[in-house]
Amino acid sequence: MEKIVQTSGKRKSAIARVMIKEGHGKIRINSKPLNIYGSEFARMKIMEALKLAGDVVNGIDINVRVEGGGIMGQAEAVRTAIARGLVEWTQDTTLKDAYMRYDKVMLKGDIRRTEPHKPNASSKGPRAKKQKSYR
Repeated sequence: MEKIVQTSGKRKSAIARVMIKEGHGKIRINSKPLNIYGSEFARMKIMEALKLAGDVVNGIDINVRVEGGGIMGQAEAVRTAIARGLVEWTQDTTLKDAYMRYDKVMLKGDIRRTEPHKPNASSKGPRAKKQKSYR
């Protein structure tokens, strides 16, 4: 039976779902190879999780579906999902410790969310108030 690991990662309103299985080291995000996905900075964010894992990545295929949010939110959601998946795939505490030392957000996620707009001045933001003059 083939070993398959499925994990997910979130960042703001972006959600990434990762499927890891044995293969030849192919990494696809929304059916695109990693080397042509998004901007260079977003690719570098995603590569952090892969570089810390080392040679483990060469023997597996990683398929990612990501939706919602912006470019960097999606990149960080993908990074979190891949890191969680690789830790589950290897069942290795040294890889988990390496991720935690480098950046805890890779495994735990970032719980910060945007504050919803309030009804008094909805187009201006959550805390905007009308100015008033006393003179």
